[in-house]
Amino acid sequence: MSTRRRFLMVMACAAVVGSAAKPMSALALERLGLKGYDPVAYFTLSTPTLGVVEYEYVLDGVRYRFANARHRDMFKANPDKYAPQFGGSCAMNMANGTKRESDPTIWVISNGNLYVFAGAGGAERFRQEVEANAAKAAANWKSLRNTPSQ
Repeated sequence: MSTRRRFLMVMACAAVVGSAAKPMSALALERLGLKGYDPVAYFTLSTPTLGVVEYEYVLDGVRYRFANARHRDMFKANPDKYAPQFGGSCAMNMANGTKRESDPTIWVISNGNLYVFAGAGGAERFRQEVEANAAKAAANWKSLRNTPSQ
C-alpha cells in the first residue's frame, strides 16, 4: 500500500473516531443516576427497575434511564417528585455528613420523596427518625453536593 493511500486511510479513520468521540465525551460528563435504575418505577411499580438506554433524560448533569417512555415523560414533567434526594447519594451517610454512593436496590419513599442507601442498616436507621435524618441530610447536602463520593 502506498504511503499516500495509508495516510488517507488513517485520516478517514481519525475523522470517524473524532466525530464519534464528541458525543461520547459529552455522555461521559453526565453521571448515570441510580446506576441505571428507573426513578419513577419506585413510585409506580414499588420496586427498583432497570431503565434502558432508549429512554434516557438528563437533569442537572445526571443521566436517568427509564423502563419506558411513559416513565421518562412523567419524570420530565415533574422531576422534583421523582428524582432521588441528595442526587442519589446515601441518605443516611448524608445525614451523618458524608457523601457516599448508594445501592439503588435499598430504598425508602417517605413523605413523597425517594431516598436511597448504601446498606440496609442505614435505611433502617433512617426510617427510625425520618424527619430528623432528612433535615440533617438536606443541611449537609448544601455543602457536600459538589464533593466526590467516598
